[in-house]
Parts: sequence; structure tokens; C-alpha cells
Amino acid sequence: MALMPKRVKYRKSQRGRMKGNATRLNYVAFGEYGLQSLDMSWVTARQIEAGRVAATHYLHRSGKLYIRIFPNKSITKKPLETRMGKGKAEVEQWVACVKPGMVIFEIGGVSEDIAKRAMARVAHKMPVACRLISRRHSG
Repeated sequence: MALMPKRVKYRKSQRGRMKGNATRLNYVAFGEYGLQSLDMSWVTARQIEAGRVAATHYLHRSGKLYIRIFPNKSITKKPLETRMGKGKAEVEQWVACVKPGMVIFEIGGVSEDIAKRAMARVAHKMPVACRLISRRHSG
């Protein structure tokens, strides 16, 4: 089942404008290794689920996978061959707004080699260019 909010204040949202780099969600917080976005894009709930399935399939229940983004923005789409007017269309999908520097997925409890291979599989499913980063240890 794809991720989506249980309830929202407003069913339909405006498109908005994405600009700048990520000021939050830009460091590894839970695991040891993270998949960091290098581009700006909408990541759909289906793409997040595909990444989760790819990582858990590769990890064989070893380690822990953390999903750091959540699709909380509704995207509407009018049916094909529909005339203009008649109001805003129905909600088609849910997306997460991803900015450069955002950590999308994290993995903990596995070696660097396994994490690198698992994150490479996840990166193939994402619509943005990604890189592997590791946790910064103090001291």
C-alpha cells in the first residue's frame, strides 16, 4: 500500500514552487549510511515504495531501513480529452517535495559494502540523482 496522509485539512493543494537547498532532513540521523538527493523533484509514493521494496529485498532482513520523506502533497490530474473549466481535477497521486541535500533513505546495522549496494538499487528507483553519505561521528 502506497504512503499517503490519513487525513488532510485541504484535499487539493496548489503546485507551489521549489527552490533552494534543503535546510532540514540534510544529515544522517537514524542509521549509519544515507541516500542524499542531489536534484530537486517530486518523489511519488509509488517511487518511495519501490525503493523500500528494493532495499528490503536486497538486505534479506538484516539491518534496518529508515524512510526519511513522506508524500504529503496531493497532485491532481484532469482526465484525457476533458474540456477546460469544470473546476480543479481529482487527486491523482501523493508526492514528497525533495530538495538538493535531503536524505531520502537511511540504513543501519550493515557493513558499508552492503549499504552501498542496497542504496544503489534504491537510487535507480528515484527520479533524482543521489549519492551515498555516512554519519558524521563527533570526536
